[in-house]
Amino acid sequence: MEYTVKALAELAGVTPRTLRWYDQKGLLKPRRTTEAGYRLYGPEEVNRLQAILFYKELGLELEAVREILDAPGFDRLAALQSHLTELEARRRRLDALILTVEKTIDEAKGGTQMSDKEKFEAFKRRAVEANEEQYGKEIREQYGPEAVEASNARLLSMTEEEHGGWKALEAEILSALAAAVRAGEDPAGPAGRRVA
Repeated sequence: MEYTVKALAELAGVTPRTLRWYDQKGLLKPRRTTEAGYRLYGPEEVNRLQAILFYKELGLELEAVREILDAPGFDRLAALQSHLTELEARRRRLDALILTVEKTIDEAKGGTQMSDKEKFEAFKRRAVEANEEQYGKEIREQYGPEAVEASNARLLSMTEEEHGGWKALEAEILSALAAAVRAGEDPAGPAGRRVA
């Protein structure tokens, strides 16, 4: 089946102007153009548009999306599986935040009291997930899965006070590192050792 710009825009929930912009940027070319100048899109273009919209939803810039889709080794199935994993992780984070807000509202209305731990559970879980996303593979290879899981469990079991102290220590370390870099300190010198 083929779609005109208008028909594909309606199907995808975007504007015709968006499709023309994608064409102009080389992101989504029509399958063919009629003698009258109408752009027509086929199944491959429909799939590509879906992929573009998935990547945009994940926060990627259009140039990055084009590079990914045009890469010689692009694997649509692997990309879809990656999208699903990311969206499920987002859903888990949102579900945890929604639950925390619901419990907080209930408590504010005189309902069940939340423990201090419950008040911050979703935020700590997000910190663990963000660390896993960014460094998970690397730290598991370097320290082993048992050490990483133990570290994650320690973070998740922290009280509000312990978590606040941990965040303050993190800020202090980052500030000290920035000051040492600005001062041109030797990492093996006294300032470097103190931060370490």
